Amino acid sequence: MTDYSTLRTTMVDTQVRPSDVTKFTVIESMLTIPREAYVPRDKRDAAYVGEHVTLEAGRVILDPRTLAKMLDAVDIQKDELVLDIGCGLGYSAAVIARMAEAVVAVEDDADRVTEAQTILSENGADNVIMHEGPLAEGAADHGPYDVITIQGAVGVLPEKLSSQLKDGGRIVCLSVEGALGTVRIGYMIDGELNWRFAFNGGAPILPGFEKRSAFSL
Repeated sequence: MTDYSTLRTTMVDTQVRPSDVTKFTVIESMLTIPREAYVPRDKRDAAYVGEHVTLEAGRVILDPRTLAKMLDAVDIQKDELVLDIGCGLGYSAAVIARMAEAVVAVEDDADRVTEAQTILSENGADNVIMHEGPLAEGAADHGPYDVITIQGAVGVLPEKLSSQLKDGGRIVCLSVEGALGTVRIGYMIDGELNWRFAFNGGAPILPGFEKRSAFSL
C-alpha cells in the first residue's frame, strides 16, 4: 500500500523547501493536505511527482513547486478572502483554505465542481465555496477579494476578473508571452494593478485567458 504521508513529506523536503519557499503557512498546508485525494484516481501514483498532473481538456493541476512559490509570494493572511480560479478537483483551494479565512473556488465544468465539492467536504475543507462558471468571469457575487490566485497560465487578464479585487489586494498569475512564462504579483492600488516579477514558470493557458491574435490581411 502506498505511503502517501511519506511521499507528502518528501515532496515538501525536495520540491518546496529547496525552492526558496519559507512561509510556515505554505509549508504546513502542503504537509497536511492529501494531494492524492485531489487528483484523478488513475493518476494518484503521480500525485507527488514534481510535474503538473493532467486533467481533461488540456487542464492541469499545477506542480507542487509552482503552487508553493505562488502562494509564498502572494502571502495570504488568516483574515483574507481568496478567489481561486481553475482549482481543478480542489487541491489548490484546500491548501489555500488552511491559510485564509475563506476561499471561493471557480470551475467551469459541473461534474468537476460536484466532485471537487465532495472531496473538499470529505477532507474537512469547510471554508471553501465551489462556484460553477466561466473561469475568466470569476465570482463577483462573493467578492470583492483580498487575493486572487489563478491555477494556470494567462495570455491576457480579463478586466472583469481583476475588477473583483479589493483596493490594496493582490493577484498572482502565470503570465505567458510566447514561450516565456513568468509568475507575477499584481497589487491593486487606486484602481490600477501594479505588477512585480516573482519567478519563471510554465503551464497551459486556461480557457478564456487566451491572447487574441491581431487581425491581418
